Amino acid sequence: MGKNTTAGLPLPGGGLRTVCMAVMILCGLHFVVTLMYYLDVHVYTGQMVRRVGSFLANERLPAAANSTAGPSRPAPPFISTVPPSTPLQPCPETPPHLVGPLKIEFSQPVSLEDVKKINPLVREGGRFTPVECTAPPKVAIIIPFRDRLQHLKYWLYYLHPILQRQQLDYGVYVLNQHGKDTFNRAKLLNVGFMEALKEYDYNCFVFSDVDLIPMDDRNIYKCYSQPRHLAVSMDKFGFGLPYNQFFGGISALSREQHEKINGFPNDYWGWGGEDDDIYNRIVFKGMGISRPSGAIGKCRMIKHDRDKNNAPNPQRFHRISQTRQTMQHDGLNSLKYKVLEVKKYPLYTFIDVDIGGPGRAPSR
Repeated sequence: MGKNTTAGLPLPGGGLRTVCMAVMILCGLHFVVTLMYYLDVHVYTGQMVRRVGSFLANERLPAAANSTAGPSRPAPPFISTVPPSTPLQPCPETPPHLVGPLKIEFSQPVSLEDVKKINPLVREGGRFTPVECTAPPKVAIIIPFRDRLQHLKYWLYYLHPILQRQQLDYGVYVLNQHGKDTFNRAKLLNVGFMEALKEYDYNCFVFSDVDLIPMDDRNIYKCYSQPRHLAVSMDKFGFGLPYNQFFGGISALSREQHEKINGFPNDYWGWGGEDDDIYNRIVFKGMGISRPSGAIGKCRMIKHDRDKNNAPNPQRFHRISQTRQTMQHDGLNSLKYKVLEVKKYPLYTFIDVDIGGPGRAPSR
């Protein structure tokens, strides 16, 4: 018989098994890579859908509002997508959703209904608390007011989105001086301080004129280790300080700082002088003034005629020279007023108050 010519040669089955094993490994790797890619795209897509949804919710306005001209649209407030059950961390020192320089203009009217719709998280009375983190600053914004409704509408239109992006726990209080007596800005600010503390444990107070709008949301409306002057460079003054001691327009003091200087003076009836008196009080109590940079501290003022019953105070220069003596007995410890009405509107708290007048005590 002839010899078996296949003896000693490898069987074809062994090589086939090796090839099959390699193919199976490659298929498994391909499946894992495909699965990872699918999951990554799914997560990314979900994130994008939430972001787009939030953006559309912030930008949405009723059709009637879109069909008419309006002022430049403010950058939208940030709406968090953090689930309610997630433990909240402290808000970061630098808010992550700021946009920087803003376009501010006052050529077209503002509807408060539209303002409410683009700020859905603002609660009754103008209250807001971040939902994505806990905000240590509890800020009461105090606005002295009389017969300035159009200015107030612009203020609410621009400031509510800014304050939400700054991640502040805040409330807006509009202090209306009742009657026709000469206007007293500083006394209204003292009243706002006292009344806001009756509602919430605020630890910071921003005192703002109703006709001033910041032009950069990096100008944070909160308190610092020293009293803060926020209206550093106003268009009214060519975007610069009129003088180094200027403390007017918008300022921020902590509760401790405000009480340390006995609040603001109550006897400045008419325009001018109270800001310099406040500056003197701060210096006499050993504190200094902090400010943002001139670029970040830019503000635009709504142009208007001088208010009736708010003529320049002829006694202001004499009173300023007496601050060191008068601050001991003129301020929070001598404040007298009567609240006539408190109204909680969707975007702010309105407090109508009788503060008296020159030579006239408030009603009882």
